[in-house]
Amino acid sequence: VQLQASGGGLVQAGGSLRLSCAVSGGIFPIYLMGWYRQVPGKQRDKVATITNDGKTNYADFVKGRFTISRDTAENTVYLQMRSLNPEDSAVYYCYCHVAVQGDYWGQGTQVTVSS
Repeated sequence: VQLQASGGGLVQAGGSLRLSCAVSGGIFPIYLMGWYRQVPGKQRDKVATITNDGKTNYADFVKGRFTISRDTAENTVYLQMRSLNPEDSAVYYCYCHVAVQGDYWGQGTQVTVSS
């Protein structure tokens, strides 16, 4: 199973970015997909997750600003990020939980928000 994330970059405070992550190579259902983020020296924090039936869960620090969505047919998960602030700067990792096979992570994509 491979996860390929894209969409990171540099944006000014108040701006928006959209991350995408495509999952390939699996043969079992993907139950859960999501995004985590990590800054150097700190733990990796959950940002948002979405189940295969569309139930979402958000970290408090992104509620109302970020939206996670999923294209089940394409095994792709998106993270629309709005009203970004410098504290959102981090490496964002996509994640999925595949039935039988377990958990997988993408390579990470850098998001930098300038003030």
